Amino acid sequence: MDHAAVLARYDLEMRQNARPDAPGARIERAGAVVRQVAGERGWNGVVWSGLDAAGADRAIAEQIAYFTDLGRDFEWKLYGHDGPEDLGERLIAAGFRAEDPETLMVGAIADLTLEERLPDGVRLVRAADAAGVDLVVTVHERVFGTDGTALRDHLLARLAADPGTVLAVVALAADEPVASARLELVPGGDFAGLWGGGTVAEWRGRGLYRALVAHRTRVAAAHGCRHVQVDASAMSRPVLERLGLHALTTTTPYLYER
Repeated sequence: MDHAAVLARYDLEMRQNARPDAPGARIERAGAVVRQVAGERGWNGVVWSGLDAAGADRAIAEQIAYFTDLGRDFEWKLYGHDGPEDLGERLIAAGFRAEDPETLMVGAIADLTLEERLPDGVRLVRAADAAGVDLVVTVHERVFGTDGTALRDHLLARLAADPGTVLAVVALAADEPVASARLELVPGGDFAGLWGGGTVAEWRGRGLYRALVAHRTRVAAAHGCRHVQVDASAMSRPVLERLGLHALTTTTPYLYER
């Protein structure tokens, strides 16, 4: 894989030409910044910036003022190759709080090792309605220890308005949800996003995460995507590397809370 070329394509398609990630959201360009403004609920933040040292502080202040006027907290999603080099330090100085960094990993679907082998008694079920979404959220809350209300709202809204752009899937052992994940598609896009993959503690190490990656990747391929993309934690990165994904850069959420 030509890492630089793929990263440049990712920046152009997924960031500079970003599309709203939920019904009611909109994408705006403000100078050298591309941002998303959510509807009544959803994610607000900066998805791309092309800043230099001379203009960075002014651009940061403008985004703070803009979202503050809207009454919104927001996130500046900073990638490791974004300029200027000290942009993270400038965000901290302006009042942002950095969360844990993750690794942007991308794999060419044609080159990936896809093994959808499940433990005995486990099956994958598509979450296509409210009951299915509740199963996904149950796993999310058990795995990540966070409230799943926002995830539930997001999935239900996407399934109602744009069902062809999202796939949520849950692994059931008998009737118990033990792992879940989702796939997000951009119509006509090259990259499909693998999000939210998680397995409850007692079921880890049995291949469920790999099976969920394989299942979603095959769906992405059927929709014409050539690459899959993951914001990988330190726990999932080794598994994804063994499947054939490559680390391209880091991504760190910087949160601004009024």
